[in-house]
Formats: sequence, structure tokens, C-alpha cells
Amino acid sequence: MSGAITLHGASTALFSTWYFAEQYGVMFDCGDGASAALMHKARKVRHLFLSHADRDHIAGILAFQQLYGGPGLTIHYPIDSGSFPPLAAFCRDFDPHIRGTTWRPISDGQTVPIGKGLSVRAMENNHIRGIKPGIRSLSYFITRRKRKLRPEHHGKPGAEIAALRHSYEEDAITQEQHDLVFAYSGDTSVLDDGRYEGAEVLIHEATFIDAADDSVDDPTRFRHSVLVDVLDMVAGMKIGHLVLGHFSGRYTATSIGNAVREGCAERGINCPVSLVLPGITQHNILHTALP
Repeated sequence: MSGAITLHGASTALFSTWYFAEQYGVMFDCGDGASAALMHKARKVRHLFLSHADRDHIAGILAFQQLYGGPGLTIHYPIDSGSFPPLAAFCRDFDPHIRGTTWRPISDGQTVPIGKGLSVRAMENNHIRGIKPGIRSLSYFITRRKRKLRPEHHGKPGAEIAALRHSYEEDAITQEQHDLVFAYSGDTSVLDDGRYEGAEVLIHEATFIDAADDSVDDPTRFRHSVLVDVLDMVAGMKIGHLVLGHFSGRYTATSIGNAVREGCAERGINCPVSLVLPGITQHNILHTALP
């Protein structure tokens, strides 16, 4: 299923992070350079979900709004983040000819329908939790709603199922099922609460390669993820395709690739793994899995 999604993005800790799932018309975060990288593909963005107000995740909004804002674009942001209302006002004042963009606060647990039986659900993560009150940093999950035959009717011939449909309400024949098709962690340390279980695609940050890395001197590191912790979490889950990004620019592509390969081998992780490497904009990310 992941091969049907064209995923574009760039993610380097401190500098810029954004991801665009083209078939869904959904973009997560809008770091510097997003508009220039996507060019007119960005016209397909109908929903922009912002995880939090750090500059590397929102610095591209002014250009994006100027080029692609209007009635077809809704920008969603954490409900208690006070940075976004004045940013929305500035965008309106700076480009008064661009009218109709909707800025909408979103809270923990809230869902947003995006069409074709899909919706995006917000969940609070721990990037800012406990530092300031309220919902200020979110992860996002795309779910697909569909009807599935109830277990008690499995194996029955088609004619019998058709007769049941004629005699009973649909809820007696089928039940609603929600599949997790896409998950975006945003900035956060690992949350091993099962929220990503069954995701067809999981984008997770992995800022630091190793918790024991003596070169790491970041007072906010507890709010970000360490690669080994992410892999430990994924090893105990069913994930269709893992995308790792938000690596610190202190690491080379070779060191990142080697660490991911070794970590996956040690933990028996067999799902495809794609890397969004520091300083590089990537298109068709899901078609560039590690060998």
C-alpha cells in the first residue's frame, strides 16, 4: 500500500522539516524551502498540519501562503500554541490579495475529514508537554474508514449475505473499521504507547544516532528521539514502511545509513526503511528504501 503514496520531504534538525503526501493532499509542517522544492505540486495541498511552532517547522509558511494560499487551503495548528494566531494575522496583512486561507486550531484527539473515507487525527506528543501548559505539540495520524464483514458471517456464500442485507440493517452485516494508513510523529521522544501500531507508513524523527554519543550536547535532547529507541519501539510493532528523518546535521549520510542497517539487523526489523538525510530534499521517498 505504501508504494501508492508519493511522499516528498526534507528534514534536518534545527533547519527545516516538511513532508507532503501527494495523493492525500496533506502536508505535515512547512519548513524553509518547502515551496521551492515542491513548486506547483504544492497546489495539491488542501490541508497543512503543523506539529508545533519551532521555526524549523514553520519558516516556510509565508512563502507557501503567498504562492498557494486561498479558499482551498486549511492550516491546522495545536490549539494552545499562541504563536499561530499572530502568524496568521501577519500572513493576511503581508499578502492582503491572498484571501480565503483558513487557520484552524486542533486539539488532542480531534479528527479532520480529508475525503475518500480518510481523516486525520491529532494526538499530543511530549515535545513540549510539561514545559508549557496546554496542547502545543502534536503528532498526526491518517486513518481510513471502511466497512468489513462481521466475523459471524465469514465463510457464508454471497447469496446468503445478499439475503441478509435485504432483511437487516447494514450494521448487522458489517462493522466499521479504521485502518492506520499514515503516521507522522513530529518532534518528540519515543512514546511507546502503541499509537503507531499497524501504520502502513510511519514517519518518525531520529535526531540522535546514539544516546551515548559524547558529541551530543543539547539541553533539549530529552524532547527528541534517539535512533536506537525508535528502532526498539518499531521492533515490537507491525509497521508497513518506516521513514526516519530529522537527523542532526552533525551526522554523515554514511554514518546514519550504517547505524540504521546495523540497528535493524540486530532487532530483526524487516519492513522497508527509508531515510530522509540531512540537507537533502527527497521526492518519492518510499521508493528509496535501504537495501
